[in-house]
Amino acid sequence: MDQQPTSTADEIRTAVAALLDTDPLTIAGDDNLAFLGLGSLDVMRLSGRWRREGLPVEFEVLVADPTVDGWARHIDAIRRAAGGTGGSGPTTA
Repeated sequence: MDQQPTSTADEIRTAVAALLDTDPLTIAGDDNLAFLGLGSLDVMRLSGRWRREGLPVEFEVLVADPTVDGWARHIDAIRRAAGGTGGSGPTTA
């Protein structure tokens, strides 16, 4: 059975849901993650993890648009700028 590729938004949603201890399917792309309970320390942890994975995300950009859709746009732009080699992508671990 072939596995469907995971979108950047799905990867982000899964990572955020793990921090919030909730089902990823309950997080809409345009939900304000801060209103859902994601704190600035959580954002710092995620951005640090993604940087270690090779994605030079900017904390300021993440907090300026704290939505799955906004973060996916930021990470996808980084990947495009890097020619698609900007790391393996956000992880949930």
